[in-house]
Amino acid sequence: MSRSERSSLLLAGLLATAGTAHFARPRQFDATVPRALPGSPRTWTYASGVAELALAAGLAVPRTRRVAALAAAAFFVGVFPANVKMAVDWRHRPTPQKAAAFGRLPLQVPLVLWARSVARSAEGRS
Repeated sequence: MSRSERSSLLLAGLLATAGTAHFARPRQFDATVPRALPGSPRTWTYASGVAELALAAGLAVPRTRRVAALAAAAFFVGVFPANVKMAVDWRHRPTPQKAAAFGRLPLQVPLVLWARSVARSAEGRS
């Protein structure tokens, strides 16, 4: 298995794990949904989980990998406000929880870059 194939499947695994978590433990994700969004937080939690599972499936299939990777990069940008809300909401929690919440913010950049790299690697293979 090539390095780019492994990278694609690792990103798919990350998204599949996150998507599954949205259904297994929805309450923790509900709390991160920005209040400005219309509808119930649970609807957004489930929609996000479905999106992550769909992205994972798209990344796992070479024919759809490029489009799924570009969509994953956009998704990572789109969920950034939820991560900001979590950091703000957790600013008074114990230090380990606060560090985890604030530590997620800069991690969005490498996730976006990783997804873009997967898309570039898939360009010549579609």
